[in-house]
Amino acid sequence: MIINAKRYDKNEPSVEFVERKGKGHPDTVCDNLSEKLSVALSNYYIKKTKRILHHNVDKAILVGGQSRAWFGGGEVLEPMYIMLVGRAISRLDREDVVPIGTMALRVVKDELKKTFRYLDTESHVIVDYRIKQGSADLVGNFNSEQEIPLSNDTSFGVGFYPFTDTERLVLETEKYLNSDKGKSEFPAVGEDIKVMGFRNENKVTLTVAAAMISSLLKGSSEYLELKKALTGRLEELASGVTKLDVNIKLNNADNSSKGIYYLTVTGTSAESGDDGQVGRGNRANGLITPLRPMTLEATAGKNPVSHTGKLYTILSQKIAQKVVQENKRISSASVYMLSQIGKPITDPQSVYIEAISEMSTDAIRNYAEPIVKEVLERAPETWKDILEGKVQLY
Repeated sequence: MIINAKRYDKNEPSVEFVERKGKGHPDTVCDNLSEKLSVALSNYYIKKTKRILHHNVDKAILVGGQSRAWFGGGEVLEPMYIMLVGRAISRLDREDVVPIGTMALRVVKDELKKTFRYLDTESHVIVDYRIKQGSADLVGNFNSEQEIPLSNDTSFGVGFYPFTDTERLVLETEKYLNSDKGKSEFPAVGEDIKVMGFRNENKVTLTVAAAMISSLLKGSSEYLELKKALTGRLEELASGVTKLDVNIKLNNADNSSKGIYYLTVTGTSAESGDDGQVGRGNRANGLITPLRPMTLEATAGKNPVSHTGKLYTILSQKIAQKVVQENKRISSASVYMLSQIGKPITDPQSVYIEAISEMSTDAIRNYAEPIVKEVLERAPETWKDILEGKVQLY
């Protein structure tokens, strides 16, 4: 393992783009369904064999349906279609077949019920799956008798800490809107929320798309009153997060003169043509940050034992946080970690750390090295936190 570090002076860019897709956004729905199927498979394998067997169910697609919404009501004309795709051990022995199909259908319906208040899983969605046996080489690599799991891919993970004000604002805005408190205060706000933050110097434009439940709104005047009240509530929330000048644009595509409003029957744009896919949404820290270090690696649905595209993203974030929190001379850190297929997950090819600090590059490397090794030593136990839902993945 090679550990490198670089010191750089604080030079905050004048512009930020930060995005978060809420739990009802079609892309996040796909992430969640893939991950929950991985968790269900992992628990099944543990129950049957006392260990997690090879699987990667990290592909899913949601094809939007068709609906017609109007103030006071609405109907779904064509159901959305969800397909889960991946690889998994499907047979434990000659007679013990893993009920992957039944499991997939149950996971999808259970999770959709948890996510949406107004979606009928019996009539608003069609569920399908195509999950096949894994390739022999990857299964063999996974099933190696090594005490420490071997990386089942050559991939990298990245993480950074801390969040900027803009990043925290985007995250907290969506979390509030989809929280129990947010739904109790504004019940007509659906679960499909998208928040885009744009900072230019000290001014932030927060563009929020919030699907509204048509059956809970009697007319356009009530809709517009809701927008005004919700905008005021989000401005209040923003003032508690940052001192930056924040301008909130809510459902900016509305056009009252043409009778255009963001109305949905179920609370998601997926009911009317918006599609979704695993990996197109939030990164593992919950945000999409193109002006920060990012990976295109999807974390959802990958096996939690040896898939370093998943593990190294989690561990990089953890290292970055520890490096900053445990040393007041470091104000920010970004961590990049690269694996190599077939090598122990505790032995990455490279770990590279960039830090804003008054310390020298050598001092940063010497300080960070034991933190890196400590976090990597615990990597073989990370799967436990993942199965228990203690790790954010999207």
